[in-house]
Amino acid sequence: MLRVVDIHSSEHYQWGRSSQGWYLLNRPDLSVIQERVPPGDRERRHLHSTARQFFYILQGEAVLEVDGLRFELSSGQGLEVPPGAQHQFMNESANAVTFLVVSSPHAHGDRTNV
Repeated sequence: MLRVVDIHSSEHYQWGRSSQGWYLLNRPDLSVIQERVPPGDRERRHLHSTARQFFYILQGEAVLEVDGLRFELSSGQGLEVPPGAQHQFMNESANAVTFLVVSSPHAHGDRTNV
């Protein structure tokens, strides 16, 4: 079934202190999530055994640490995180960051906190 999606029509969830996510596409083989992370919030360092992820910044600035390397990303930039790589997304800026995270296959249930 084809349908137009946005954050108002998609499944919503919260994480961290006050971060939010919306499943724009939620299939076993592929997920596309839009997330909004306020200043100072971060996710726990973790890895995915099988999911490959791509983080793409829509608005704002963020830090993505991958296997001990620090990447500073801003609007229009993205970074791939391969399966098995320990990573952590952080907003160290003074403004909220909005980004897409694309996972193949779906990363739900494939997460190990480290």
